[in-house]
Amino acid sequence: MPTLGLDLVEDILELKRTRNAVILAHNYQVKEIQDIADFVGDSLGLSYQAAKTDADVIAFCGVHFMAETAKIVNPTKKVVLPDLDAGCSLSESCPADKLAAYLEAHRDQNYYVVAYINCSAGVKALSDVICTSGNAVKIVQRVPADRNILFVPDQNLGAWVMEKTGRKMELWKGNCYVHVEFTRSSIERIHAEWPDAPVVAHPECTFAVRLLADEVCSTEKMITYCRESPAEAFIIVTESGMLHRLRREIPGKTFIPGPTDQCACADCRFMKMNTLEKLHDALLNLEPEIIIPEPIRARAELPIRRMLEWSA
Repeated sequence: MPTLGLDLVEDILELKRTRNAVILAHNYQVKEIQDIADFVGDSLGLSYQAAKTDADVIAFCGVHFMAETAKIVNPTKKVVLPDLDAGCSLSESCPADKLAAYLEAHRDQNYYVVAYINCSAGVKALSDVICTSGNAVKIVQRVPADRNILFVPDQNLGAWVMEKTGRKMELWKGNCYVHVEFTRSSIERIHAEWPDAPVVAHPECTFAVRLLADEVCSTEKMITYCRESPAEAFIIVTESGMLHRLRREIPGKTFIPGPTDQCACADCRFMKMNTLEKLHDALLNLEPEIIIPEPIRARAELPIRRMLEWSA
């Protein structure tokens, strides 16, 4: 087994070449994985990359639902996830069987289901269209005006979309455990230390935190906002991995991690389960592999394709 360092990186790059693989990394991955990836981005960006890659193998460094999304739109490619246990508290808050039961119990509502991409393949298969934090407003605006909307699974993102669009929606009671740990008091304290630094928050944060933000946006929009803003320092209120990408792509500015009431350590325990060693083993052994039953995969592909069309 290689030791951590240059040899391991070189071995991963060699395996990538021999396997004809592409390495995709979410913004919340550890910096070592971000630095070796072919593409680093948010869920929508990675969905696009997964859809257009000509690689035989997709090594998806993120969490389970993201690797599932790559498999859904690339059924003939092998998709591996470095750690199969890299799940998501938000995705797990909306199991497919509970959503199916809810829809059956409320058939009279004729819901148009808008599902945040942070959900399982089973939930996607029950949905009409998928969205990300970056395109959720645009997607909801495209939903037929005569349909009732059920937005799953993130109630904070859904509430923010309602604020932006004025469109009434039923919200599933789910959230990201990392983003709800930010509080009004914790952000007020850090802003008092950096009064000239704009607060940039992810829409998965609570309403109280979003009220304090100068900009509420997806991780990808954070790059654009911070690059174009005249400010020299920013308070970033999202998962800690985003700080590495911001510092790498905008080296002349200062990025302060938004703290919780306990610490400035907003690490997602699921995102941080992937490591260089696990990525190496996944490319070497071509496992853990993401397998989705074809009926579910085919049904789940429809709302993803609709998202890609509507957000183009």
